[in-house]
Amino acid sequence: MDKITIDPMPFMSVMPTLLVGANVSGKPNYMTAAWATVACMAPPMVCVAINKIRFTVQGILENKTFSLNVSSADQVIKTDYCGIASGKNEDKSGVFHSFYGKLQTAPLAEECPVNIECKLFESVDCGSHLLIIGEVAGIHADRDCLTEGKPDIAKINPIIYAQSTYYGVGSEIAAAFSVGKQYK
Repeated sequence: MDKITIDPMPFMSVMPTLLVGANVSGKPNYMTAAWATVACMAPPMVCVAINKIRFTVQGILENKTFSLNVSSADQVIKTDYCGIASGKNEDKSGVFHSFYGKLQTAPLAEECPVNIECKLFESVDCGSHLLIIGEVAGIHADRDCLTEGKPDIAKINPIIYAQSTYYGVGSEIAAAFSVGKQYK
């Protein structure tokens, strides 16, 4: 195998493209983020890394709540706009219609097929970014994006981010926790 060493960077081959929602000064604001993942199974927690200078951070720390909204591929223009326009300079509250779940202070983007409502568990200063860890308070999903009561990635058609490019979801290649049983 011919490997070369490259400079350190936060490389992951693909990441979800999400809208982070927070009320800032009483208004819903959404920003685009791709550095997000599951943090814990029990209790259910997710996390997202957000640059400290982002306007949305103010709302998360102020309200101790936020949302992660899964956009579908047909929402790529609005989703990208929320990442390139700062809430400091532009009112983005009208880009998506907001609704609120049980936390009442985490705006959820109605048009997104899946919305994850979170209570701030912890904010970790990692340098340029804060790692925002949230305990999942509720998940809201469009009925037509579910299969057997669970979100279906093929029906959601989420935006995938990799190296400054957005992608759609490809075809299924194998069943996880199963296909490996064929290895001998």
